[in-house]
Amino acid sequence: MKELEYGKLVEEMSPKSPMWRDCLNAFWIGGLICVIGQAFLNWYTSMGLDKTDAGTAASMSLVVLSALLTGLSIYDDIAKMAGAGTLVPITGFANSISAPAVEFKTEGFVLGVGAKMFTIAGPVIVYGVSASVIYGLIYWIWTMF
Repeated sequence: MKELEYGKLVEEMSPKSPMWRDCLNAFWIGGLICVIGQAFLNWYTSMGLDKTDAGTAASMSLVVLSALLTGLSIYDDIAKMAGAGTLVPITGFANSISAPAVEFKTEGFVLGVGAKMFTIAGPVIVYGVSASVIYGLIYWIWTMF
């Protein structure tokens, strides 16, 4: 069997992906996460926090809610249905940190949770910190002249 024939066979045998349904689920669930975030923001603003503090509190609430749902294995069920819709940055990042922590808790707190917690999000954190340091140095040099 040649490569072209094999590719055709794989295409015929593979189940068809319900792309439109997947896109719709990602859209409405991702939008729902954003609506929940906006509701937190409005609530904290109505409680007297200024816009910056309310935004921080809303972000923290989304992180806590995402980590809690991950720990209860609910976030994974939502992600199976929503796909990329659950990758809204703050909730997806919280899930990427808490999911390995839950998965490796049987190996102990140091070698399990502590060592494995950043396996997915670690490169993102390292890149973000490194890029901000480089940007800060360039900005500092730029403002010196």
